[in-house]
Amino acid sequence: MSDLLERLRGRGWRMTAQRRVVAEVLDGEHVHLTADEVHSRAVAKLPEISRATVYNTLGELVSLGEVLEVATDKRAKRYDPNAHRPHHHLVCAQCGAIKDVHPSGNPLADLPDSERFGFKVSDVEVTYRGICPNCAAA
Repeated sequence: MSDLLERLRGRGWRMTAQRRVVAEVLDGEHVHLTADEVHSRAVAKLPEISRATVYNTLGELVSLGEVLEVATDKRAKRYDPNAHRPHHHLVCAQCGAIKDVHPSGNPLADLPDSERFGFKVSDVEVTYRGICPNCAAA
């Protein structure tokens, strides 16, 4: 489970009913929902929530650094509440399912100086691709 709701309360983020529902929908482990999926799930909890409110809330959460915007391919962006736990992503090349993975090692340290081209590298994003068990079984 992510600690998104706790982090937002700790920041003193004004927790309106709409914001709370969006945060509740996003809270969890391996959560990588599109904005439309967030909206659909939020409407089930709070029918009067608008699509604009969901999009604005997601944008604010990304700006705050509390949610990551994940773009793994040409599909819709997804929103990941595990913004404070370093991780990479494992993506199914067929259905687009995404799982958080925590491999050992340091990919930043694995980049040799000769491949840095003078850059001061500060971050690494790794995406593993494959076929998930559901797609493999189909």
